[in-house]
Amino acid sequence: MATQTEAQAGTRAVVAYPETRLPLARTIALGMQHVLAMFGATVLAPIIMGFNPSLAILFSGVGTLLFILITRGRVPSYLGSSFAFIAPVIAAKAEGGIPAALGGIIAAGVVYGIIGLIVMRTGVGWIEYLMPPVVTAAVVAVIGLALAHVAVDLAARNVWLAALSFSLAALIAVGTRGFPRLIPILLGAVIAYIVALVTGNVDLAPIRQAAWIGVPDFVTPTFNLRAISLIAPVALVLVAENAGHIKALSAQMDRNLMPYLGRGFLGDAVGTVVSAFGGGTGQTTYAENIGVMAMTRVYSIYVFVAAALTAIVLGFSPKFGAVIGSIPPGVMGGLAILLFGLIAATGGKIIRDGRVDFAQPRNLIVLGSTLAIGVGSAALEWAHTTVLNTLLNNNLPLGALDRVPTGTLNVGTGNFSFALGNIALATFVAIAVNQVLALVERFGAQKAPSTRREAVQDRTVHEVRA
Repeated sequence: MATQTEAQAGTRAVVAYPETRLPLARTIALGMQHVLAMFGATVLAPIIMGFNPSLAILFSGVGTLLFILITRGRVPSYLGSSFAFIAPVIAAKAEGGIPAALGGIIAAGVVYGIIGLIVMRTGVGWIEYLMPPVVTAAVVAVIGLALAHVAVDLAARNVWLAALSFSLAALIAVGTRGFPRLIPILLGAVIAYIVALVTGNVDLAPIRQAAWIGVPDFVTPTFNLRAISLIAPVALVLVAENAGHIKALSAQMDRNLMPYLGRGFLGDAVGTVVSAFGGGTGQTTYAENIGVMAMTRVYSIYVFVAAALTAIVLGFSPKFGAVIGSIPPGVMGGLAILLFGLIAATGGKIIRDGRVDFAQPRNLIVLGSTLAIGVGSAALEWAHTTVLNTLLNNNLPLGALDRVPTGTLNVGTGNFSFALGNIALATFVAIAVNQVLALVERFGAQKAPSTRREAVQDRTVHEVRA
């Protein structure tokens, strides 16, 4: 491994490797830059889930420090709120509110940590076998599509603010260069917030009343089997996401980080568990910060220590939390439409990068069935929740709710029952369908033709359409 400050990686020089110490002032400045990069998405996720955004910021710093410690300072990354948790957390809150959802997040972190320990012992080959690109792409696409109704619901509360924030973020992402292009969500939110403030769409009273320094309101988790069953499978999504990020870092630095993949999983898992025990969101390594490193070519781990400490300080400012809480729903809705759409579109990028062959019927079936089940389940869950809230808000009998499907697959009975919904259900379907059809291809009496030429040569095929 190279240890010099200046080294060649790819076509551009690496300015600082993880072990490099930079001057203090520069380290702090670069750390602040990473805080800005992660801020928009890290705050948006807890607001949508109904969590305290100040706790999310606080525990993003704590989680990042734990990640650095567990990976021995070899994998420069920042942990922020994971969007993979949003849909299952919203569903799990019906089983006992935020405390029950936190218990599910802890369970997901434990499963994720176990996977990390196994990878540290055996390697990552078995994960790539269970989750090839077509499976990963299908699950990632479901995450974005299953959240679409949440974004549209927020945007509908103030359409013009939603259109403004969406347009600003999109224009900044496409039309700017340098660092602004890496923080379109933050810049779009700030500008749209200022416009909302000028037009009288922001309530400033909570901001005036909030103290500058104070301890946030921590939340104690509870453990509910159904909530756990809805959220715990998110661990598989985090595995695929984190593995992709570490591979990207390896390529950027021209340094093999894959031996630290298991530690990366474990560090992310521990950060998630600690966060949930205090009322924070589930966490993941952030692509936004990887983008910042690609631009600056600075991978010094000390920069991320500075960023984490900055986030922890911000987490202990009620004034800061009040400002975040005053952001109008319309502003958040426009940004959510952009973010969730990008998450769904990322599935297509995974398919392209993985060179998935759609001439193979198996790949078509895996992708199609996963999308149909994941999105359909999310739609039914949303309808069930909407009807429930309507009945409760109008003091109407809840009997009508029995006729509205929940969108979850219920397994077991009584106290030993659990539910699989949208993302969790889609993940299991994608893995199971892919493995079963792979076995059929491998051991079937006859392998189906995968190309038009093979079909023409196969005498059992009676008709071939161009």
